[in-house]
Amino acid sequence: MAYQSIWYYTDVPEDIVEIIEKNISVTFDYSMQDSKLHGDALNKEKRNSQNTWIPTTHWVGGFLWHYIMRANRENFLYDLRCIDNESLQYTRYGEGMFYGWHNDAGLSTQYKPVSVGNRVEGLAQDFVNEKVEMVRKLSFAMQLSDPDDYEGGNVQFLDESGNSYFAPRRRGAIVLFDSRTQHRVLRVTKGVRKSIVGWTVGPRWK
Repeated sequence: MAYQSIWYYTDVPEDIVEIIEKNISVTFDYSMQDSKLHGDALNKEKRNSQNTWIPTTHWVGGFLWHYIMRANRENFLYDLRCIDNESLQYTRYGEGMFYGWHNDAGLSTQYKPVSVGNRVEGLAQDFVNEKVEMVRKLSFAMQLSDPDDYEGGNVQFLDESGNSYFAPRRRGAIVLFDSRTQHRVLRVTKGVRKSIVGWTVGPRWK
């Protein structure tokens, strides 16, 4: 199968999803706060949701890592090292909440290498310092809410050709996509949508 920038699985058993949703809600609901943009800025005209953080030492981290590695073998073949900041984001969208168009990684978010002049015996040579940066390469999201629990709130993607796709609404669906892919969460018009999202990182693209 040819490479695709968006990949998903819908084979997670319903009883497993039920256990995950209940465990995460009981353990982490109390710590929900207004979501911030990349760079720690609060802007509800761009992103209006609530979230908290789950350490990857929680058992659900290992569960999701299985699907990350499976998708990477079957489609992406990226050089991945770990989940960004060893944390998963547990996110909740209530009525009226949304997240506008954005991507999770791009040149504007990455470290800018410093070119250092090297002048020895008349030789004009430039070299880039050897700092190795881990950048976001593969994003993922697991749907926790039943599609009947909310209206609106669809996750929409634009691929590199400008084609539009919607993530499956099925409870337990796990969607994985290139972190440079434009995507958004449409406004929830009724109910609550819950998900677990995160990003995997690897050495800077060459």
